[in-house]
Amino acid sequence: MDRQRLTITMKKELLKQVDLAIDGTRIRNRSHAIEYLLSKSLGPSISQAFILAGGRGVKMRPFTYEMPKTMIPVHNCPILEHIINQLRENGIKDIIISIDYLGEKIKEYFKDGNKFGVKITYLQEKNPTGTAAPLLKAKKYLTSNFFLVIHGDVLANIDYHDLISFAENNKPVVTMTLTSLADPSQCGTVKLRGAKVVDFQEKIGKGPEVSRLINAGIYVMSNKIFNYIPKKNVSMLEKDVFPELTKKGLITGYFFEGQWFDISTPEIYERALKEWRK
Repeated sequence: MDRQRLTITMKKELLKQVDLAIDGTRIRNRSHAIEYLLSKSLGPSISQAFILAGGRGVKMRPFTYEMPKTMIPVHNCPILEHIINQLRENGIKDIIISIDYLGEKIKEYFKDGNKFGVKITYLQEKNPTGTAAPLLKAKKYLTSNFFLVIHGDVLANIDYHDLISFAENNKPVVTMTLTSLADPSQCGTVKLRGAKVVDFQEKIGKGPEVSRLINAGIYVMSNKIFNYIPKKNVSMLEKDVFPELTKKGLITGYFFEGQWFDISTPEIYERALKEWRK
């Protein structure tokens, strides 16, 4: 038990505002609401984020002949800059970025991050093999008990404070953000029991679907994740790590209803250009 009982006196009008935060699910009562609002006003307890910005972006050609996918502009701003701005606005300013294909263009644009109000450390992948190896290499930089991991081609309107609060209350190895799609066949589909992920399948194709809930590509991870990533013969978190964590009951799902674009095809990119709002 890491909580301590506290008695406080509060103005009735202020208490009414506290009660408005109670939704019966994520925020269950007054005590929980006060704790949530205090943590939000004091800033996030997570200060580090790891962004996966590698990959050749084959499906996004011809754009990716000249630039990495994460640098494709949406409203005159690279996807990666949108992500970094969101992190900074939420008080998360220590950022590690994994780069490979055309990664020098990312470094030229963001440099050390000072211009964008953050500190950026780069990890150069010479022979990229997936998403697990870069995370293992980032271990020496990820010194916090919990940190964010974000796919660098994802645009999402998400409340990071709420996500972090949810993760800290549940304390799994991985908190996986979830959204829903009418056709989830090309995404990692998820089945929940309560908040716990009980089934996870990566890109199931056109066959029978687990659910319409999908992995949104943003995670809060405990540093215990490194105990579950094999040092050899592993490539993808989604294929080689998450299914095993699911079997052990070590992943929880955080559902959010904001905008979400996994900019992986020209069709999705066209939609993002028309619909994305900061």
